[in-house]
Amino acid sequence: MSTAHTPTNGSGPSIFHLVMIKPTHYDDDGYPIQWVRSAIPSNTLAALNGLAEDCKARNVLGDNVDIRLHTYDETNKRVRPERIISWIRRDGGKALIALVGVQSNQFPRAMDLARPFREAGLQVAVGGFHISGCISMLSEMPDEMVKAQEDGITFFAGEAEEGRLDQVFLDAWNETLPPLYNFMNDLPTLQDQPAPILPEKHIRRTYGSHSSFDLGRGCPFQCSFCTIINVQGRKSRFRSADDLEKVIRVNYAQKIDRFFITDDNFARNKDWESFFDRLIQLREVDGMDVKFVIQVDTLCHKIPNFIEKASRAGVNRVFIGLENINPDNLLAAKKRQNKITEYRAMIQKWRDHGATTYAGYILGFPNDTKESILADVETLKRELPLDLVEFFFLTPLPGSEDHKTLLSKGIWMDPDLNKYDLDHRVSHHPKMSDTEWEEAYEEAWASYYSFEHIETVLKRAAAHRRGRPGNKLILLLYFHFMVTYEGIHPLEGGFLRLKYRRDRRSGLPIESPFVFYPRYIWELVRKHWTYGTLVWKFYRIYRGVKKSPDRRAYIDAATTPDAEDDLENLDMFKATRGGEAAVTKKRRQEEIIAAAREAAE
Repeated sequence: MSTAHTPTNGSGPSIFHLVMIKPTHYDDDGYPIQWVRSAIPSNTLAALNGLAEDCKARNVLGDNVDIRLHTYDETNKRVRPERIISWIRRDGGKALIALVGVQSNQFPRAMDLARPFREAGLQVAVGGFHISGCISMLSEMPDEMVKAQEDGITFFAGEAEEGRLDQVFLDAWNETLPPLYNFMNDLPTLQDQPAPILPEKHIRRTYGSHSSFDLGRGCPFQCSFCTIINVQGRKSRFRSADDLEKVIRVNYAQKIDRFFITDDNFARNKDWESFFDRLIQLREVDGMDVKFVIQVDTLCHKIPNFIEKASRAGVNRVFIGLENINPDNLLAAKKRQNKITEYRAMIQKWRDHGATTYAGYILGFPNDTKESILADVETLKRELPLDLVEFFFLTPLPGSEDHKTLLSKGIWMDPDLNKYDLDHRVSHHPKMSDTEWEEAYEEAWASYYSFEHIETVLKRAAAHRRGRPGNKLILLLYFHFMVTYEGIHPLEGGFLRLKYRRDRRSGLPIESPFVFYPRYIWELVRKHWTYGTLVWKFYRIYRGVKKSPDRRAYIDAATTPDAEDDLENLDMFKATRGGEAAVTKKRRQEEIIAAAREAAE
């Protein structure tokens, strides 16, 4: 780390403003996607705010400087640069505008926000996956980053723990920010670092009042579509159980008790058991009613006691990186760790412990066709007892191996970064036309969240003593409405869409108020009338399922308990040569294990 002098008690401004903004991105009409309540809290904003609070507590700019921290999550709060500029000038002092956690699809919005701050002479820094991914994987900065640096914007690549934010504070105070902070080859430890924390006002603007934090970063796997391995590294780094307890207690003190642990794969955290043991103690001894959403891989059920302890620790929702049910597709993406023969047993075990299961599913691998995608979705619905599925386009995200490969070969990728949200097609497919690929994506959502399949999911939940069908109803309704009527991926959704006429994307015309407001009001009325109708329709389905006298006896192909002994007859394994080979390999492994046991006896 470079050195800088701490300010002394001389003359000059005595106030330093750090304005932290997590930008959203634009919808297809060019309006920022914002809600009265958004779905997911920003972990990056929480982590950076925690580090900034620590800098403030330690007076890193000297005892005479009043550090003032301001946080904005644009998914649920409008950011008005002119007002921020106005109160900075009114209060006096120096300022740094930090656009944090900027993903590729958020970069255009981040630049539109940065422009008026730079025109006002304020310092601006941008960090996040787009910056770090491009610095990590590309030999030259892409044009949009070059242009931003020409406008005087500083980039931060890497992570800000281990005192690195101190240096940014000092450089901003001295007005000596460099064009680039590059820590990509020096990723920090996470132990004993300040706890991620957001002010309560932000948490209350999210659906379910969830906060978020990470316990580990990095991933040892090699998935070609992934950016995490190139941004957070292939070597995993972890917080400690004491760090975890600190995070929980700091948040619990402001009445926040629901959390999303953002680790890409909690099951590969070497300290998972000590984390769960500490959470079990907080819940069962200290009486803290805390609940968690975690992300895991498809082999987590093979870890002894992992799911059992997760349940006791308060894990009630699990996101699983299923990605695909075709082994050939998984192999093409270097997702070798996913074993489709384990999917059913893994999901069944989570189900038996009362967890709601989400699965990520990618559409558009090289072997896919429109017909094969839709057939696979039907198989997925019929043979896997998942609760919710999130579909994604296979997307060459900047920072991934896929992006680097296509770029080096000069293969077309959509130049509009705003579309790199996994919900838009940004490349061509070797077998499908653009139209076929887009239709397959839309029809996959429509099929899974059809009324018929929603009823099936509710029946499966109602049949299980820990199924929580009421909870499933709310989540299914939310997913159905976001995709069908808002035209937005559920991860970007929320409650009550906000639009502001003058916040439209640069380069698009500002609409007349006589056009904008009548259309916006009509959209709100129409959507919420539809929403009310849907609530009634969904409730009738739910009520019918709950009142069925034989609901506990419901069983289907996905929930048959002994189906693991009959994998050969499931379509998931008969449809592809890779599926048949996976079953054959599993049977051989079982025979070897059985022979070894017999020999031992």
